[in-house]
Amino acid sequence: MNLSEFQRRPTNEVRIGRIVIGGNRPVAVQSMTNTDTNDTEGSVEQILRIERAGGHIVRLTAQGRREAENLANIMRRVREEGSEAALVADIHFVPEVAAVAANYVDKVRINPGNYRTEHGELEALIAQCRERGVALRIGVNHGSLGKRIFDKFGDTPEGMTAAAMEFLRVCQAHDFDQVVVSMKSSNTRVMVAAYRMLVEAMEAEGMHYPLHLGVTEAGNGIEGRIKSAVGIGALMADGIGDTIRVSLTEAPENEVPVAQMLVDHFASRKGRFEVLHPENYSPLHFVRRSEVQIPVTHDEPHDGFRVLESVSENPTAELRAMILNLDSREPVMVRRRYDEESEELLAVRAAADLGPLFLDGLADGIWIDAPQHDAARIREIELMILQSARVRFSKTEYIACPSCGRTLYNIEQTLGDIKARTSHLKNLRIGVMGCIVNGPGEMADADYGYVGAAPGQITLYKGRTIMERNIPQEEALDHLVALIKQNGDWIEP
Repeated sequence: MNLSEFQRRPTNEVRIGRIVIGGNRPVAVQSMTNTDTNDTEGSVEQILRIERAGGHIVRLTAQGRREAENLANIMRRVREEGSEAALVADIHFVPEVAAVAANYVDKVRINPGNYRTEHGELEALIAQCRERGVALRIGVNHGSLGKRIFDKFGDTPEGMTAAAMEFLRVCQAHDFDQVVVSMKSSNTRVMVAAYRMLVEAMEAEGMHYPLHLGVTEAGNGIEGRIKSAVGIGALMADGIGDTIRVSLTEAPENEVPVAQMLVDHFASRKGRFEVLHPENYSPLHFVRRSEVQIPVTHDEPHDGFRVLESVSENPTAELRAMILNLDSREPVMVRRRYDEESEELLAVRAAADLGPLFLDGLADGIWIDAPQHDAARIREIELMILQSARVRFSKTEYIACPSCGRTLYNIEQTLGDIKARTSHLKNLRIGVMGCIVNGPGEMADADYGYVGAAPGQITLYKGRTIMERNIPQEEALDHLVALIKQNGDWIEP
């Protein structure tokens, strides 16, 4: 990582249908359908909406052979509509389905935690992808690592890196370079560390595969946008990332403009900044630079803080250099002026610029200078950035999946209902997950979990422990509230 200026990480090009990523190509934006993959027309309509919004790579779940076979019909109809969107099949649990999907789509995504490497299955898939010109995504998810990896490394960035490298070495041994890698987590700190560790490991072995970035289960609204911007922004500020998805519990086409905001924001990062004390920076492991334990917002007491303000076109690098050039460990408040009239654009840019400095333990206070916006709302945005960087928790955090064809209930409405009952709680993380594929694993950091178990049925978790199974959905929210009360985490609104 170059601390002094912005440089895109060099990668090889990967063709995904008619879209090419990596190399000197612009960062591509993508999304995922939440329709039933057996519903051809519904899926096609949603793909077209995503493409019209600017998302030219679209992923669909293929949880079984039937869904994988129907990808042929979806692809045919999409092309009949004149769309050039690249279609990606998302495979979980059943490796044989990947071989079916690879007959029809432009890219196949597999999860090392759910895909067997014995008996030559990965080699066979590589051969099939090579023959048809299909790209492959090695998609590692925090919380769904294979047992062998988990037993050795635990649920850690190191484990995620080991899982990815195991599969990448097979691709490299077979001279197959049409590979993209992702290292996703709902925990921004884990996600950023995992990508950075992977880049270091790949560089050590001469690998230059492009990376797909994303924070899983970011939630919705301004909070979901800020959480995604903090995680993705930290990596893009490092020059890492060739394609991104902002995962929101909203209509898929809503994700695309937010992702494009990030792409545009990082399209040009000018300026070179001398770094005097790089040894005080630890990009792979979180270490607080000062003795401040709880970072503050600009309107809270910050006597003794050094206020450092960025005025360059590369605020993250400039502020990082300014902090690392201090000869003492005095606490630092980072400040930047924003003139954006749009609250959404302001929040995304500020989160991407300033959030990484807290994620890396460098800054102790945040000051968003935006006098055109309500002061109380700016403070809320500052607190959201601190929470997304996992340095200060001031409200309930919702780890909510964006939903896909596997989702077993109306997750957007349900998330709203759960927020209405629980948003007043403090220092809690609640996972709201559409199905068991990502549910128990991807909400690994949650205190409580609400997971679709079957149509109309919900399973509740405390941590990773199942507390109640197969509750009728109309009763599940009351059961969740009762579970929180039972464990002493409830406060009256």
